[in-house]
Amino acid sequence: MTDSRAADHLAIRERIDRYLTATGLAAGAPRVVPLTGDASDRRYFRIIPKDGASLVLALHAGPIDFAALPFANVASLLQQMPLPMPAILGHSDADGIVAQSDLGDVTLQAHLGAATAAEHSALYRQAVELIATMQRRGEELASDAYLPYRIAFDVEKLTWEMNFFVRHFLEAFRGASLTATERTALDEEWQSLVEELASEPRVLCHRDYHSRNLMFRDGRLYVIDFQDARMGPDTYDLVSLLRDSYVDLRDDEVEHLIAFFIALRQSATTPMPEFRRRFDLMSVQRNLKALGTFGFQTTTRGNPVYLQYVPRTLHYVRTNLERYPRFARLRTLLSGSIEELR
Repeated sequence: MTDSRAADHLAIRERIDRYLTATGLAAGAPRVVPLTGDASDRRYFRIIPKDGASLVLALHAGPIDFAALPFANVASLLQQMPLPMPAILGHSDADGIVAQSDLGDVTLQAHLGAATAAEHSALYRQAVELIATMQRRGEELASDAYLPYRIAFDVEKLTWEMNFFVRHFLEAFRGASLTATERTALDEEWQSLVEELASEPRVLCHRDYHSRNLMFRDGRLYVIDFQDARMGPDTYDLVSLLRDSYVDLRDDEVEHLIAFFIALRQSATTPMPEFRRRFDLMSVQRNLKALGTFGFQTTTRGNPVYLQYVPRTLHYVRTNLERYPRFARLRTLLSGSIEELR
């Protein structure tokens, strides 16, 4: 371990020890176990006392103002729905720590390998029901007091995500050298896509609702990583779940779950074919954005773990580009650097 890493490790442990002492948890001589983090700058540690329930500490890069954290703001909204989520047990602004209840290590993605076909189906129906609840209760609880109602997947945000894909996947990862003509053509394709998506009626969206952000515990799913919630198309979270880069779902399963979602929204009158078209358009945008994230993690962060999910995500993109004639030019533009789309 280098001197800088050792100093960083020591500083983190000092922050944890201060929190444990201040809360009285240190008296139980708990074990402190580092957990695998997400793609953020936060670090996570499980605190295991000799007696009593374990908990998880999320350590931010530095001091925080808990009341101003998007995580705290969105959590207060989701608690009112109520949506199953980790309980917030305490925090330390000075040490940048938020304590949460421990939901274990089993994500929906991890559990699916051991699930029976019936359990698999039931869990996905449960996940779809949570989206419907979030959209319905999100409309009922709408207030500018909550951050998600003040930000949205608007043209600017969606366009930024498309440019993120170009910069980090197409250029940095796949080595594309776009001509001025090609870049202009791509901009025109992005404009057409994002303007249509941004014009759709907006609902509350988790924003990253997939199998790695759903924890499985005691037969129930819990929602995590919700701090980036915002308003967006009603297809957004459903696409994140059913066109998930981390999990394969059969086409008939996807069709069934889309129909189930439509049935849950009793007030909705969108015919299935039109909803499916909007779902597929959202899939193109969402999956390209995911590829941008995978490219960014690989080339900028030096984290290749996401490379294994690129083929599945590209398969989703190709399927939808082939399905709709409007994407013929976009497919041609992208396939010059992405052979999987040819």
